[in-house]
Amino acid sequence: MRTLVLPAFTALMILISGAAAHADQGPVDRVTLAEEVSFVPGAGLTRIVGTTLTLAAGESRHLRGRLQAKSDTENIVAMNATIRCLSGSTQVGVSSSASRNHEGSDTESYSVDGQLPLTADLLFTAPTAGSYQCGLYGVTASSSTTGYTLTAVPGSTWVEASRSDQPGAHWWQNPVCNSTGTSSTCSYIGPGQPASAFVFYEPGLPHDQWTVGAGTTAVQALANVTLTTCYRLTASCSPSQVPEAVRLPRGPGSKSVVRLRLEALQMNAAGSHTCENNATTLTTATILDDAHHYTANLSLPRIPVLSTCGRKFMLRVYVEYVSGSPVKIDGLQSTSLTNGMMLNL
Repeated sequence: MRTLVLPAFTALMILISGAAAHADQGPVDRVTLAEEVSFVPGAGLTRIVGTTLTLAAGESRHLRGRLQAKSDTENIVAMNATIRCLSGSTQVGVSSSASRNHEGSDTESYSVDGQLPLTADLLFTAPTAGSYQCGLYGVTASSSTTGYTLTAVPGSTWVEASRSDQPGAHWWQNPVCNSTGTSSTCSYIGPGQPASAFVFYEPGLPHDQWTVGAGTTAVQALANVTLTTCYRLTASCSPSQVPEAVRLPRGPGSKSVVRLRLEALQMNAAGSHTCENNATTLTTATILDDAHHYTANLSLPRIPVLSTCGRKFMLRVYVEYVSGSPVKIDGLQSTSLTNGMMLNL
């Protein structure tokens, strides 16, 4: 990933108020793309659709964006959907991204042929009172071609923001893992690596605990985990950590398969041991080498806060290798690629 510059605003938008809440503290507002917006290689981050939030210092909002894009080429090209907030022209806080290669205008591996959907979440907390321009951005790149265009699809592309404050909400993100996978805090699973890992809960890293709000009887948890396949000769994985000998060649239909589970651990009164493990079912994710990246969106929309346990929670995602080449668990680059949040309900 590179640090990218922001072009001018480009989009007509419509506002839908009172959209169904995603278990946030109150309703959400959705702004849906009304006209096509294109983004091209070399343009950096292109604003697709957005909204203005006027917040007091310390107020938080849960932002969710969905970018569905079509391509005018059959070539495979990189694509990111990024959520971020600006004050003037300056980004405030971290941005959050979902990443996957767009496999071309002729691909049939998406729910709508040729149209790749990506979803990203961000917990934004205003450092000072003011108005913030928050939006969904698209970026694309390719090492083999430049003469192509990706286009956001109206109606299927949108950004949401919780309408009211999310007091006490908490954000987790994976540590730095650069695009070449050589950072010391990168994690891998698969051949020559551990068979599984706990995201946000790795040995040797801080285990971040969150205290639920006073009087809170239920909470929400969600996480987005971006994974990258380490097929033979890809530059996205460290050759010293993942030797070529344990990687498989990329070919038609080649893939890696993993299983994932989101867990929200309610701790005992001392905060030293798990009192209750709230978890999703174990789900299988297939990452095609052509797609190269995969962002898993996981959620526990309503978790009861047990009075027999303590008031602290820990969040983690279990990721287990099944087959194929080794897999890199992405982290913080110029944007957060693996992150989670918990909200008081």
